[in-house]
Amino acid sequence: MAERLALFATTARGTEELLADELKELGARRIRQDRGGVRFMASLDEALKVCLWSRIAMRVLYPLGEFEARGADGLYDAVASVPWEEHLTPEVTFAVEATLKDSEHSHTGFVALKVKDAVVDRMRDKRGSRPDVDPKNPDVRVVAHLVREKLSLSLDLCGEPLHRRGYRVRPTAAPMKETLAAALLRAAGYTGEEALVDPMCGSGTILIEGGLIARRRAPGIARDFAVEKWPHLGARARELLEDLRADARRNERKVTVPLLGFDKDPEALEAARRNVKAARLAEEIRLEEGDATKLPALPEPPGLLLTNPPYGDRLGSGGQKGMKSFYFKLGDSLRAQKGWRLFVLSGNPAFESAFHVRPSTRRELWNGPIECTLLGYPAFYTRPPVRDSERRSEAPLGAPQQPVDVAPVRPEDEDEEQG
Repeated sequence: MAERLALFATTARGTEELLADELKELGARRIRQDRGGVRFMASLDEALKVCLWSRIAMRVLYPLGEFEARGADGLYDAVASVPWEEHLTPEVTFAVEATLKDSEHSHTGFVALKVKDAVVDRMRDKRGSRPDVDPKNPDVRVVAHLVREKLSLSLDLCGEPLHRRGYRVRPTAAPMKETLAAALLRAAGYTGEEALVDPMCGSGTILIEGGLIARRRAPGIARDFAVEKWPHLGARARELLEDLRADARRNERKVTVPLLGFDKDPEALEAARRNVKAARLAEEIRLEEGDATKLPALPEPPGLLLTNPPYGDRLGSGGQKGMKSFYFKLGDSLRAQKGWRLFVLSGNPAFESAFHVRPSTRRELWNGPIECTLLGYPAFYTRPPVRDSERRSEAPLGAPQQPVDVAPVRPEDEDEEQG
């Protein structure tokens, strides 16, 4: 491999810009955003630092090439043209992961099998024997991505996807990926220097990722990486990672800001408690049973409110009316928290109108297969009484943005007017 590697980090759609900024901070160079990921250049130690420290990337891939692959024979020939003997030995194990998009092939298992056959046949021809396949814990993970007739082949430096931090011991229904939660925190400008509250914390992912940021703990500190087993880079990678991990542990700090989560579902709250404990953040994160539409006064000084409310039934009319009422009550509750910045990940088009506050920022992204919007709101303040002498004066430049003084319309009233 070259001294500086051309790599590709994958991420959730809509978070590419956030990942690009993070990679720049981690020392990557020649950064270029692509759909679903970011291309960059890095030396081996810089690449390992990305594996250890990236909170947003899902995989870090070393691309081997792109090929035209028509039909089963074309797929086999394209894979067999790669010098696998430079990356594998007969003694290592490997596995193939395949993904398809608009392909003539309909089954990822068939594509993975053809890739595997081409790899082992080439290795047998060049080295006299073939490596074994280990689908559960391979030394080398080959990633094949086939779009129509264009095949991309890569090696995965990380092995298990980076969102698998190891602390999710008790998931809830449709949990948010750890990497997406970290991306939301970055988009909200969270650095661990202010309080963080999630009023609908579910299994606790947002709070845990916030706790890792506030603790300055590397998200990959407790895991191994596939590159440590690579035959040609493994020894050097293990040496570099030993130093990187030791440095990461030395630079952790105590959390000095409140990290607080609420949920009205006792089962979700129990899951959050178990996950927080597994993340070794039980002393830093406080969890309480509570209804987000009836939040108590939050601690001072104010900080960041970040949450992912339920999306509800996006098609059923009855479900939509119920969700609009819920969003309206949620807006009343969150606006009562004076001075707190607010970010909401919304996957329901009805949220914005029912919430009755115009967002100051918005970012389109995807939570798995669901298209969502991250809505940012300025800190809410109580409008002071206006004196007669001030009624015609303009607010000074840089003054906090204020909600409009209008009587909110209840969602049920909107439905009656439209009917």
